[in-house]
Amino acid sequence: MHRHLLRTTRQIAGLVVALLLLLTPARAISTWSAALMPMASPTTLSDVKQRDFLEIATRNTPATFYEGRQGPTGFEFELFRRFADELGVSLAVEDDQHISDVLDNVANGRTDIGAAGLVLDRQHQDVTYSQPIMSMQPMVAYRRGTPAPKTIKDLDGLDIGTVAGAGTSRVLHELQRAHPTLTWRESPDLETTDLLAMVESGELDAAVVYAHEFKLSRLFFPDVARALTIGNPVTLAWAFPAHTDPSLVERANDFIDRMRSTGDLALLTQKYFGHDDYLEYVGARRFIAQARSNLDQWMPDFKRAAGDTGFDWKLLAAVGYQESHWEPDAVSPTGVKGLMMLTRATASHMDVDDREDPQQSIDGGARYLRYLHDRIPEDVAEPDRTWMTLAAYNLGLGHLYDARRLARLQGHDPDQWDSVRQMLPLLQESSWYNRVEHGFARGSVAALYVRNIKRYEEILNWVERSQHQFSSLARATASNTNPPVFETVPPVP
Repeated sequence: MHRHLLRTTRQIAGLVVALLLLLTPARAISTWSAALMPMASPTTLSDVKQRDFLEIATRNTPATFYEGRQGPTGFEFELFRRFADELGVSLAVEDDQHISDVLDNVANGRTDIGAAGLVLDRQHQDVTYSQPIMSMQPMVAYRRGTPAPKTIKDLDGLDIGTVAGAGTSRVLHELQRAHPTLTWRESPDLETTDLLAMVESGELDAAVVYAHEFKLSRLFFPDVARALTIGNPVTLAWAFPAHTDPSLVERANDFIDRMRSTGDLALLTQKYFGHDDYLEYVGARRFIAQARSNLDQWMPDFKRAAGDTGFDWKLLAAVGYQESHWEPDAVSPTGVKGLMMLTRATASHMDVDDREDPQQSIDGGARYLRYLHDRIPEDVAEPDRTWMTLAAYNLGLGHLYDARRLARLQGHDPDQWDSVRQMLPLLQESSWYNRVEHGFARGSVAALYVRNIKRYEEILNWVERSQHQFSSLARATASNTNPPVFETVPPVP
């Protein structure tokens, strides 16, 4: 509609100019002609800047784009958000799409960029790709307790699933040339998390996914393990319409180049895909088991406290688990008590009469978190403010201020959690803790404390996000209404 209006305006302008020329003296025609010379044709990049927004087609997955506690997040979201910021435009994001839909919208010019975990494919004639963003290694995930496949031959006879169009099926087809008996099922309607859930439940024996996606999701599926890598790595890239001028893709390539040369791309990759060891398998498995069996009885109290204090109830629940594993009568050797493990002084400050009363403990712990949160300097933005609040809950506000002072002394930004986190272990070294006001503190424990709570909250967030999706999928499959299209790829004759 917008382009149609532009064409109509030009046509009307042409008629007006012709009439003016007929009525204008000859000596003035040259002046009019110079003033009315047609402007250069707009480029794709100039069109984006003129309309003041960048259209992105993506997928709602943990590795690309999803709604987090602080708003939209995800590896590719953060990347194309920075690109839009560089262009000085806003974003229009459409995420309710599968890979084939994204590529179709790009090919037909209905979106500016496809950023959806897309594999660079030079054979796609209607799409042009950016330079490589990162490598993606296909791998096999299997269910713990079953024989782990160690070679391609071990995959024979297994019910294997993968996402159609994601590039993993292309790798499987290449392997099938050397191993004709290899077979699998693929669907465009499922995502990596769906496949891992099916492996864990026994609906599939194994799934072929990308290693970085498995690393990001492994905590949610403690009964699924990594088996073997297969094929060669493929390349993640952004897709652009092939029929338009190259101005936007060239600008995107410059942006990716700059992100790589400054190290920002490596930092972003590490941020989203580099925390494989944050929670060991046993810890994640225990947490999920406890959440399934023990969280329901305390959930109303966490939600009530969240409503009173403005925190997400899942954050409060994660703190409660880290403190006591949701045991209301927990007691530490130092006399800290209750589900939220309040000290006697903290309980008195928060007017908690009985630390072992779970409702009082949850309410008092949440209010104490709010008390600490309000005392973090105003310049500290979220989510860093919350992470510093958690550290203060663990080791005290004074020690947190000391870690911020050390960050400043070493030339780091004390308002960034990553800077403060790196300083916390120094509070255990005499050469450093003697230079701050509050002295020694178990800073490395506090850093681990915050790290674990972040992961526990991630698991609870993921469970809440995916619960409706998986239940809808199960209902659709059971009733045979719009079940996922799972196409079987047979062995080569």
